[in-house]
Amino acid sequence: MIEKRPLVKDLYTADPSAHVFNGKIYIYPSHDEDKDVENNDNGDQYNMKDYHVYEMKDVETYPRDCGCVLKLEDVKWASKQLWAPDCVEKDGKYYFVFPARDKEGFFRIGIAIGDKPEGPFKPEDNYIQGSYSIDPCMFPDTDGKYYLTFGGIWGGQLDQYRNNKWSEDNKEPKGQEAACTPKIALMKDNMTELAEEVRDLVILDEKGKPLTGGDEDRRYFEDPWLFKKGDTYYFTYSTGTSHFLCFATSKNVYGPYTYGGKILTPVLGWTTHHSILEYQGKWYLFYHDCELSNGINQKRNVKFRELKFDDQGNIIEMNGLDWGDVKN
Repeated sequence: MIEKRPLVKDLYTADPSAHVFNGKIYIYPSHDEDKDVENNDNGDQYNMKDYHVYEMKDVETYPRDCGCVLKLEDVKWASKQLWAPDCVEKDGKYYFVFPARDKEGFFRIGIAIGDKPEGPFKPEDNYIQGSYSIDPCMFPDTDGKYYLTFGGIWGGQLDQYRNNKWSEDNKEPKGQEAACTPKIALMKDNMTELAEEVRDLVILDEKGKPLTGGDEDRRYFEDPWLFKKGDTYYFTYSTGTSHFLCFATSKNVYGPYTYGGKILTPVLGWTTHHSILEYQGKWYLFYHDCELSNGINQKRNVKFRELKFDDQGNIIEMNGLDWGDVKN
């Protein structure tokens, strides 16, 4: 088995969005630069400039690099930082969704379109109007509707927005203030425009109260991922500063979602970013750590491991530092 092993060793890859298309697994990661630069909370060390796509024919075989599918220089509206992407299929077209800073330095979310899951992808001339922040996840619901979720605080600027409006006066909520919420919006059929005003995706505690900014073990920081199992929606995410992956559930795609527990405890390295898929009757967690670079935060590598649920539908917690008997 290649679980828990770095899947790509010739490039530094991170933020994997993994999907099953045409019976194969496709991984859409970001591409870390092989440079030693100083870390800061704004994320300037993550200066990604292109994207590669990886194809896995099964969970026993290392992925094939499908090559570079999109470059910063090809995106007319962007200035820098091609961060965590995603991809979704609709009517035979593949929609690659990605964040980048616009010419004024604000993060926006763009769309690039291809005919195959492995790309290449041609970017639209402008970003999705009404979008902001980072970490897009495009969720196809079972009724044929598609939803965009997104958002990340600090470098991702989410904490500076209130009611979808930016202000430098807005700060990250602290203490008993309600935490920043990830965002969700229905897409139009053309998959390049929002069909509605962006909404808050609220996560509640066990008492039905919104999680607070001071609850760093549970509150949302970045990395939204939405999937459905049976009639239950699972919203999964990273807590950032406390380095957990967590989940919350709802019977409504818009929520509110109720906090359910941890998925993965901290890995080697500061950031935690993931995706979840079902493949041949089993569920898998794709994530990253910094094993190849011995803990350098901006030199990450993609991994995966099997994910399991208990009888109540809760995701069973895993140890991020448990590499089992893996030997590179």
